[in-house]
Amino acid sequence: MEHEPPILFEKLERVALIRLNRPHVYNALNDALMDALTEALDDCAQDAQINCVVITGSAQAFAAGADISTIAKLNYQQAYKEDLISRNWERLRTFRKPVIAAVSGLALGGGCELAMMCDTIFAAENAKFGLPEVKIGTIPGAGGTQRLPRSIGKAKAMDMCLTARSMDAQEAERSGLVARIFPTAQLLEETLKIAQTIASYSQPILMMMKESVNRAFESPLQEGILFERRSLHAAFALHDQKEGMQAFLEKRPAVFKDC
Repeated sequence: MEHEPPILFEKLERVALIRLNRPHVYNALNDALMDALTEALDDCAQDAQINCVVITGSAQAFAAGADISTIAKLNYQQAYKEDLISRNWERLRTFRKPVIAAVSGLALGGGCELAMMCDTIFAAENAKFGLPEVKIGTIPGAGGTQRLPRSIGKAKAMDMCLTARSMDAQEAERSGLVARIFPTAQLLEETLKIAQTIASYSQPILMMMKESVNRAFESPLQEGILFERRSLHAAFALHDQKEGMQAFLEKRPAVFKDC
């Protein structure tokens, strides 16, 4: 029986840090962990002071995948009726503030999919990414077959899914899955610095930026451009736009008020 909480949650000024906390099973994702993650994200959504979220694991593993021991015996009716995955894995998809995955060690199966649900991925030099579900007689089911090709292209995504091979941090960065690589011991420190920089900007602008970039993957180019343009126009209704441009003209740091 587990006695430790499945996640560790703390707020560092305007950044929330969520640590996956099942180290004895390499942070395998079970219902308790995903429910706790959802609750933490709900808290961050409601907290006006939080502008950015970082999700990380341990030095050995971001998350080694779904906890197979909890789902191995499910039949089709149970998986369908219980709404497996959709029931409690989808909160990141609807979360409106920026989220960074700080990945050290293993990010396999559901762990890789969880990282891809975040807005960007920063990796330690020891990071390994993979979708090895074919080895256990199933397919990625938390968005892996959809998000991975969007990140690295069809050929590499097919290669990883069909062969179950993993991708190291360097290949992941070259392929577009990872934004930055840091020495393993410095990953969290460097990620938090970047998160604090992001969090220092205007919250409504950050949310509009995230929504606009995501629209690029969900609509034809012309519709995406129109969405971006209308978001730009809407920004001119904000105090923070007036402050940002005036600060630029006056050659001073902007003081945003998130409005």
